[in-house]
Amino acid sequence: MSGHSKWSTIKHKKGKADAARGKLFTRLIKEITVAARMGGGDENSNPRLRTAVLIARAANMPGENIDRGIKRGTGELEGVDYVEITYEGYGPEGAAVMVDVVTDNRNRTVSEMRKLFSKFGGKMGEQGSVAWIFTKRGRVALAGDLDEDTVMEATLDAGADDIVIDDGFAEVFCEVEDLEAVKEACEAAGFTSEEAGMVQVPSTQVKLTGNKAATMLRLMEALDDQDDCQNVWSNFDIDEKDMDLE
Repeated sequence: MSGHSKWSTIKHKKGKADAARGKLFTRLIKEITVAARMGGGDENSNPRLRTAVLIARAANMPGENIDRGIKRGTGELEGVDYVEITYEGYGPEGAAVMVDVVTDNRNRTVSEMRKLFSKFGGKMGEQGSVAWIFTKRGRVALAGDLDEDTVMEATLDAGADDIVIDDGFAEVFCEVEDLEAVKEACEAAGFTSEEAGMVQVPSTQVKLTGNKAATMLRLMEALDDQDDCQNVWSNFDIDEKDMDLE
């Protein structure tokens, strides 16, 4: 199994991708709103907003939802005053964890994060303690009986630079700015695109087995399910035999 985006792959194998679509759209709208509030509503002069909109389009978000998110950010529509925070910490065996949140109550969120880390054998870290391990990448997830050469041939010109195939599941990686073009190339080639978005790819990994692996997965699920969580990333590596996919 790919170490590029282990948690994304596990969620796919556990059948959570479709169930999480509603939460995905909520997360994307929050990001669009914050980006527009901070840098204005013009995609051409606001790189962060341009990236957020690109990812939303790649996830098939309706255009009217995107427009409303931008207008809430610029103040044209009434919206919530969000604050964005990235919490960093450690799971079992010191596995690095980053949690991106957008919240309207900083004190509530940090308290919940501390409780979750502690409950599942982890601890909060200082800002910058693990962020250096990760690099932002674009990712398109494909389903079907695919081979690496076929996918690469179809997506290389669009910007794809890495392909990982595993058991009827393919991950296509690229620079974030190439994400929409890579997704369109996949669909033009007849591939079934299941997910598209930005991921944080770790440069190093921590191998977990047995109880440590099970605890790590419970921590990731708990953080991912927290209402204010936008994304959760880690550098753990867990073999198929140590995963409960029920």
